[in-house]
Amino acid sequence: MPPELTVSLGQHSARGRKDANQDFYGALVPRQPDLGLKGVAVALADGISSSAVGGIAAETAVKTFLEDYYATPETWSVKTSAQRVITAANSWLHAETRRGRHADDRDKGYVTTLSALVLKSRTAHLFHVGDARIGRVSGTSLEQLTEDHRVVASSQESYLGRALGVNAHVEIDYWAVPVEDGDVFVLTTDGVHEYVSARAIAAQIAAGAGNLDVAAQAIAEAAYEAGSPDNLTVQIVRIDALPSGEPTDLFGNVDSLAPAPVLEPPTHFDGYDILRPLHASARSHVYLAKDAATGATVALKVPSVDLRDDPAYLRRFMMEEWIARRIDNLHVLKAHPQTRRRSHLYVAMDYVDGQTLTQWMADHREPGLETVRSLVEQIARGGQAFHRREMVHRDLRPDNILIDAGGTVRIIDFGATKVAGVIEAEPPVADEAMLGTLQYTAPECFLGEAATPGSDVFSVGVIAYQLLTGRLPYGAAAARAWTRASQRKLRYRSARDSRPTLPAWVDGALRRAVHPNPQRRYTVLSEFLHDLRHPNPALTDTRSLPLLERNPLIFWQGLSLVLAVVVFCLLADRVFWPPR
Repeated sequence: MPPELTVSLGQHSARGRKDANQDFYGALVPRQPDLGLKGVAVALADGISSSAVGGIAAETAVKTFLEDYYATPETWSVKTSAQRVITAANSWLHAETRRGRHADDRDKGYVTTLSALVLKSRTAHLFHVGDARIGRVSGTSLEQLTEDHRVVASSQESYLGRALGVNAHVEIDYWAVPVEDGDVFVLTTDGVHEYVSARAIAAQIAAGAGNLDVAAQAIAEAAYEAGSPDNLTVQIVRIDALPSGEPTDLFGNVDSLAPAPVLEPPTHFDGYDILRPLHASARSHVYLAKDAATGATVALKVPSVDLRDDPAYLRRFMMEEWIARRIDNLHVLKAHPQTRRRSHLYVAMDYVDGQTLTQWMADHREPGLETVRSLVEQIARGGQAFHRREMVHRDLRPDNILIDAGGTVRIIDFGATKVAGVIEAEPPVADEAMLGTLQYTAPECFLGEAATPGSDVFSVGVIAYQLLTGRLPYGAAAARAWTRASQRKLRYRSARDSRPTLPAWVDGALRRAVHPNPQRRYTVLSEFLHDLRHPNPALTDTRSLPLLERNPLIFWQGLSLVLAVVVFCLLADRVFWPPR
């Protein structure tokens, strides 16, 4: 088994010369799979001393961070998860102040600093508001990684420029720092680092003989002896071992179970009655099966014979079910409940009695605009369910969309899905662009750029265009546009060429959804859906478009005229002024 993230902690807090300790600190080292998916969290807060409820604010901020961070979706990145939690804590603290007796006096409200450290895989994620500090031991000194949000008004007066609970909105500093084995991070409140030098802090840690609690206490005592009048809190985090780069126990026992064999119906396999084949490709085999215990009908997918020795493929294969269990949406295929221990690697999903969108288009050559809108809206709602959890499907295409007898659309096949929270723990495969299908993959992915929700917008736009016209907006050219130069040459063919009755503003929405340049494309699916139903004058004003896109015929006629004039001038020059 690869080593998992292992850390050692040392912590100490004292009221010092204050009557009460309004600092608060905490740390959480979870078990797997949360250790691989969410990491280790450490947090420290310093409630303002002028407020009687500053200590309550500090305790609330730390407890909220440590508890709610691990309650955020596993698919979210550390940055998204932590910032959402801190923002929510700030809103609660600010609201409590507004409800209190000192609503207009922030010096007596629920106000606190907060500095938090999340160690996940091989990265330290830092979140900071206020004048506590996070540093990293560097040689014989301590490198300060955060910036103090303290404003100095004079030699005698200073105040916090930023803190939780002061305003309805808070600006959170964020850094992502690569880490190595043996790195030591130190979190301190201002009562400590203003009275103990960075070099002295590093020396106390080195002299602690490996006992970080003793070192933390020694640093706090040094601050007290130096005359610190404030509360004293120190946290020390040492990285003892880093994971190998692959999170453990994320998608099942990929390493310990053999891939399921190709099955020959009718047969019984792992508690399922295999009834008949549904689909076979170079990547997988899908069977209609019945759960012998519950009688439920399922689609059982087993890995391809040719790829079963590829660990990266097997992880993506098992990720399909992992993703399906984390999305609850009518338009996303659900995973079948797994109540038995598996003997092999396979994926069991709910069975949908229907047809793919590819087959549906073959049966409905000229669907009405309202029918197309209904289908596209359902596809988009499923896509939005991915995006809300910081996932990008990356392979939205007609073959991966099922329509049941009642007309309900479901997105299937999540093997190419990009999951922000997993990428942080496991580096993505080198050639991400090839995970999707070329005709529906956003052009920026061919350039090696990261897929975004806007990339899924492109795919949905191509599907919408194909539903209305029966063809692709750029023909086969988009699949060959692997450079920026070739992508700039792509020319959108108006959907009105095939459907003259189509409103110009609908064609404009399609044009924008499938634009090769992501900066000129919709960034979210909701904008595209809105413009498919509501006329947007900006989409019918073609004056901002290059002449080549507004009227290709006039462009090429004009270019030909210019070239003809140039040729005539060259010939005339040779006739009237022949070379000597």
